Amino acid sequence: MAELIPIALRTIFFYALIILIFRMMGKREIGELSILDLVVYIMIAELAVAAIDDPNNKLFHVIIPMLLLMTIQIVFAYISLKSKHFRDVVEGKPILIINKGKIDEKEMKRQRYNFDDLLLQLREQNVRNIADVEFAILETSGKLTVFEKEKNQSSYTIPLIIDGEIQTKNLERIEKNSLWLRQELRKRGYRDVKKISFCSFQNGDFFIDIQDFR
Repeated sequence: MAELIPIALRTIFFYALIILIFRMMGKREIGELSILDLVVYIMIAELAVAAIDDPNNKLFHVIIPMLLLMTIQIVFAYISLKSKHFRDVVEGKPILIINKGKIDEKEMKRQRYNFDDLLLQLREQNVRNIADVEFAILETSGKLTVFEKEKNQSSYTIPLIIDGEIQTKNLERIEKNSLWLRQELRKRGYRDVKKISFCSFQNGDFFIDIQDFR
């Protein structure tokens, strides 16, 4: 029982210290943390856990690295405020995923961001139809900022083609088949399914996005 007291005291101490350090580094929502923020937060937390697990570890040997990490974070944050180039290198740049209704597949591949990710984040923001999106920006935090053409109450987007592949299960959901889809695409001048990066069907209307790279 006596050996638990030092562990409890260390836990309380580091709990208070970490709160103080995080407050000094500035308030950020979890979803807005940059890669640099996450690295520093994880390292500070790991140092605290190691110190709590090992009561023989001197507090001084743990507090100094934690304060050093805090100082580095504050200095980097100050430099980021002054230098956009430094901010872009350390935190990255917001990426325009949809521009004037056109999906940028090159950027999606570069960011390793797929159509499932895109549709998930659109649904999370109550965007029912991808065709309603004028602009979509992938922020440095990984959050998607969406600007719609206009609000509506249409049904959800049903992907029929993703990366040149026909989604047969989704066709079955609307009681259609691949032959019907190919015929509808040919009517609209699209003969090669492989060249279509994304195609959806909603409220009787198609949204078709052609690959702009090979």
